[in-house]
Amino acid sequence: MPPVAMPQGHAGPTVWQKLKMGAAMGAGVGLTMGFLFGGFSILRGGAGPRGVLPTLSQYMLGSAATFSFFLAIGSVRGLLCPPFPNSGPVDPYSQVIRNDGQLPPQLAAARQQLAPHIMRSRAEGLSSMRLQWAREKSPKSGSQ
Repeated sequence: MPPVAMPQGHAGPTVWQKLKMGAAMGAGVGLTMGFLFGGFSILRGGAGPRGVLPTLSQYMLGSAATFSFFLAIGSVRGLLCPPFPNSGPVDPYSQVIRNDGQLPPQLAAARQQLAPHIMRSRAEGLSSMRLQWAREKSPKSGSQ
């Protein structure tokens, strides 16, 4: 059976759809975490004057609201914040939290000037260590 062809004008989900999806996922995670932490808190310290169900629901709803807010923002951030200009094609599966390869040239040059103690390769680190060892082994001149 041949694969179904996608329509030509089909784009990815809109910003609103991604926002709703992130909020729904965050609400699910938040409800679960609120249930776990709220239940643990109730078992450990008691339910308080309001009872078990109102206390547990307060934990769950507060956690769900927080998680859904931040996950909605995080799911839309990739669409609204484009990568640095002139950084080449961006593979969304290879992005990491800190990727110095995507710095613009002027920031990369400033980073190299302001942080000269950072080794740029293993070979440079090895040569720097050997130079330091040679300095330590050589007799000190004028220390007599």
